[in-house]
Amino acid sequence: MTPDELKALVRCVPDFPKPGILFRDITTLIGHGAGFAAAIALLAERAEACGAQAIAGIEARGFIFGAAVAARLGLPFVPVRKPGKLPVPVLAIDYALEYGTDTLEVDPDAITAGQNVVVIDDLIATGGTAHAALQLLHRAGAVVSQALFVIDLPDLGGAQRLRNEGLVVDVLMTFPGH
Repeated sequence: MTPDELKALVRCVPDFPKPGILFRDITTLIGHGAGFAAAIALLAERAEACGAQAIAGIEARGFIFGAAVAARLGLPFVPVRKPGKLPVPVLAIDYALEYGTDTLEVDPDAITAGQNVVVIDDLIATGGTAHAALQLLHRAGAVVSQALFVIDLPDLGGAQRLRNEGLVVDVLMTFPGH
């Protein structure tokens, strides 16, 4: 399937999570066997082309795509978790949200120093969470030169923010708005 065919599988839900937002729901994409397989194949092709040695997925929907890509390529999967979910000492980073702060954590033993890690998530909007994940992975010793997203909302500037920091950002599809 082409990226345009995959884009047609993404459901748009108006006024979620609040009025004025048009939510891009990947549930319908992952619920379509051939579509989900095609999305994973496209992401895996891109991760392999940049020499990925591990795949990091950002909780929660990045786990869906990232773990599938890692399995397809036979690579380790590194979960970038919300706080309090890992049973071992972690590296953590706090980051700003539109209304407050949040934290991401990673098991530092999940990454080998100098390992080429590709970050995968379902969607990039403002880039705040992805930026925090990249900083955290760098602190753990990873070399992160590429991030892959299923959906980009370019009007919110997140992908460009990451590109401005020298990261290669690749997406399967874009949607206007927020």
